[in-house]
Amino acid sequence: MSSWLRHRFYGDSTSSRPSDSEERHPNQEQEERNQAEADPESHRSLSAQAAAPMAAVSGSVVGSGDPGRGSMGGGGGGGAGGSTGAQQRGAPHPASSLLAQENHTPNLGMHIANRLVEVGCNTAFAVPGDFNLLLLDQLLKHKELDMVWCCNELNAGYAADGYARKRGVGCVVVTFCVGGFSVLNAIAGAASEDMPVIVISGVPNSNDYAQNRVLHHTTGQTDFNQQLRAFREVVCCAVTVHHLEEAARLVDQAISEAMVKRKPAYIEVACNLADLTHPSFYRPPVPYALSQPVTNQASLAAAVEAVAGVLDRAVKPVLLAGPRLRPAASREAFLALADSSKYAVAMLPDAKGLVPEDHPQFMGLYWGAVSWPCVCEVVESADVVVTCGAVWTDYTTVGYSLLLKPDKIIKVADNRVTVCGGLTFGCVLPHDFMRALAARIKPNHTAYENYARMAVPLAQPPPQPDGEPLKTTVLFKHIQAMLTPDTALISEVGDSWFNTQKLRLPAGCEYEIQLRYGSIGWSVGAVLGYAVAARGAGGKARVRDSAQPTPADATTKGAVGTGGGDDAPVSGSAGAERSAQAGTETAGADQGAVTPEGGVKGALERVVGVSAGQAVSVDKAIAPKRVLALIGDGSFQMTAQEVSTMLRYSLNPIIFLLNNGGYTIEVEIHDGPYNVIKNWDYTAMICALHNSQGGALWTTRVRTEKELVEAIRVVQEEQTNALCFIEVLLHRDDCSKELLEWGARVATANSRPPVHV
Repeated sequence: MSSWLRHRFYGDSTSSRPSDSEERHPNQEQEERNQAEADPESHRSLSAQAAAPMAAVSGSVVGSGDPGRGSMGGGGGGGAGGSTGAQQRGAPHPASSLLAQENHTPNLGMHIANRLVEVGCNTAFAVPGDFNLLLLDQLLKHKELDMVWCCNELNAGYAADGYARKRGVGCVVVTFCVGGFSVLNAIAGAASEDMPVIVISGVPNSNDYAQNRVLHHTTGQTDFNQQLRAFREVVCCAVTVHHLEEAARLVDQAISEAMVKRKPAYIEVACNLADLTHPSFYRPPVPYALSQPVTNQASLAAAVEAVAGVLDRAVKPVLLAGPRLRPAASREAFLALADSSKYAVAMLPDAKGLVPEDHPQFMGLYWGAVSWPCVCEVVESADVVVTCGAVWTDYTTVGYSLLLKPDKIIKVADNRVTVCGGLTFGCVLPHDFMRALAARIKPNHTAYENYARMAVPLAQPPPQPDGEPLKTTVLFKHIQAMLTPDTALISEVGDSWFNTQKLRLPAGCEYEIQLRYGSIGWSVGAVLGYAVAARGAGGKARVRDSAQPTPADATTKGAVGTGGGDDAPVSGSAGAERSAQAGTETAGADQGAVTPEGGVKGALERVVGVSAGQAVSVDKAIAPKRVLALIGDGSFQMTAQEVSTMLRYSLNPIIFLLNNGGYTIEVEIHDGPYNVIKNWDYTAMICALHNSQGGALWTTRVRTEKELVEAIRVVQEEQTNALCFIEVLLHRDDCSKELLEWGARVATANSRPPVHV
């Protein structure tokens, strides 16, 4: 990391900071702030005088023998004053401090904002509440941290999850209990899916914890640690900040663990501390240098020899990709192994998007009985299957019906290598093992040749007659044609899982699914977060809140929205021309400025010492994408209001609302009257959410293939800057054959009688 980046967010060395020997009292700090407000010129003069002694301080790093590296969580305690060998204490910084530009005194809230931006999180999703309002005030002061205000905490958590899938780390800010318990479900999903999401919750005044009082937003007890204990069950690190002296260390500890372990972390901030200063916030904290697991070289060598011996004797081995290949180094190592070995390559359903589907040895989806044609037969008949990053659940095993046996699986996951259910080698990082194995392995293309001889392409449905109700298979034939390197596909829980799994992703097209946790409604918030992260310029294009007045609003009033002025939101293809023009105007006004450092690729370049294997997927933090979402009506009803936030921030996803009158996936597992939902006028509802405010909107409802084709033409050619909402009317029983098969097997697994020992 350059010295410029190390100091970009933490203040110029010529700003006012206390010396190591000086103990500053909070009252003294408040008096100085009051004086600064009353006489700014005098305050600046005093600040310059106070900075002079700092020029003589040595530039060695506290807590590290290496002058070029900091220690984990180096921002806390005595380490807060350290700098690096690349930037001596008396030397001027290459760029002015953001805090100095704003003339803000560093405080706890701003320190948190600095740390979030440093690890690549430039957007926080939040819902205000009285215990976090002061904290939100401080976060708003950071020029490079956008705040996106969501409709509720659950959706904000889903949005942070979606953002983390694109940028590598996300953040959600909530209030105590009523907000924290609401977001808990989304964070449990992020934990299940290995998403580093930082949860920041405002909590009661630090004095209240010893007062034996009942507070609002609580369960009526004087124990205020219930929320903290609840989050400990679903995060890798949970800290509570009640004392400023510990704040920098605790914040760094939580963020560091989230980044290294790829799991959510939780930070509580007492509501009376967010705007207070402390010496540990004044100086540039030691830049993040996250401790990483290290491969045991002896264990690695033994594992490679053991596995190579098995594979060299194998007749038709196969490679199987799993979801924990998400880190960039793991994906690159997997491809190196595939290229070297020439083995046939298959993927699990939640690994779709992590393996290029144009790879010469790529067979397709392995999902037991609902696999792509011939893939299941090749995988389950292989004498050895090398699984890399696989996670096995009742869903991925189709109700535990797979025919794979442990004695034919070489498992590479969780920093361990297990050979055919026997020998296990620990302390071996997956990407290190796959690269070492790639250099040792002998090519064997037998399995792929067998697949190529028997494979048949996926069938495509013929065109439908005019007026015939649209079929699901025909819908997804046209969705396939929409996919390009500039799109990202997000699939909601339900039949969309099975239909999107059958799509071929072109190179560069991204895909997201929440298969392990499977929370119905997840995708609406995830679309919001992913679309914010995918706006372009390396994820640095700013979002503009159309609900906040700006000077430009006085002259552009009437241009915001789909119709402009007094026009109602445009609905249906008949208004395409009018809405397209308005959409272009709105997008131009709302795009926001791209920051000069837009080329920074995200967390990987902002965190010192983080290997690509455990940090951020760099390539997923660069290219702008237009999000295309497939959402069922039952799922949509759970989180629909977050479309309002997408409009508020002028985002342009394409949402296909699949209206078949109920929870189709649950119908196929176990049917009942509870799987039928009340129908909504979805297009009218979206127009009501728009209310002629925010970004451009285009909606329509389709019943036939002809109407679908026209709608797709409009969204691709005329409504590129608008949020496009297409309601697709489908028959209640029109679902994929894969869902029928999968649902029956999962139902069988769910209905197993109890085993009496």
